[in-house]
Amino acid sequence: MAPTKQAAIRQSITLKGSTDLVTEFFKYAVNTILFQRGVYPADDFHMVKKYGQTVLITQDLALENYLDKILKQISAWLLTGAVTQLVVAIISKDTRTSLERWVFDINLVEQPAQDDVEQRQASKSEAEIQAEIRSILKQIVSTVTFLPIIDESTVFNILAYTNESADVPANEWVDTDPLAIEASKSQQVKLRSFSTDVHRIEAMVSYRYEG
Repeated sequence: MAPTKQAAIRQSITLKGSTDLVTEFFKYAVNTILFQRGVYPADDFHMVKKYGQTVLITQDLALENYLDKILKQISAWLLTGAVTQLVVAIISKDTRTSLERWVFDINLVEQPAQDDVEQRQASKSEAEIQAEIRSILKQIVSTVTFLPIIDESTVFNILAYTNESADVPANEWVDTDPLAIEASKSQQVKLRSFSTDVHRIEAMVSYRYEG
């Protein structure tokens, strides 16, 4: 019996599966940024294998717990479509001046109709998604070749932009300054993107340039 077209269709990733992939990506992206930009000492990180490559992740328990708490909330917002952008802002510890903003736009992918066989056959495998994530993380590492050297102590802040319907825990998240860099002193570089069948993540970095 000849196989039907329906049998050849790759199973699309679920909302929960996509949320888990995107949340995990943010975990490794934030750790990579904090290591590469020297926000925490190199000794605070250890190497793990992920996405078919070596990545660095914090072994500072306080930072790990802080990030886990943030990622848990981001995961909840992703499941409801409430979060539209995440920003990792690197700030001068002494002057509180914003030095860099790593921006990740989060878009929902328009779902094809149930009877649109061709579109559904185009669903990405997890291996394809991980290859795209691997490319972004490699690009974050390579930014040290053009980003200004940071020769002062820094701290970081994670900003989440949500829609009006988002359930925001009042005791954990507060309205804050966007930590923007003045347009006249800002340079921007667009980074790679990745997408699942549910979410599309587009990344860019803006940095202070006084040249």
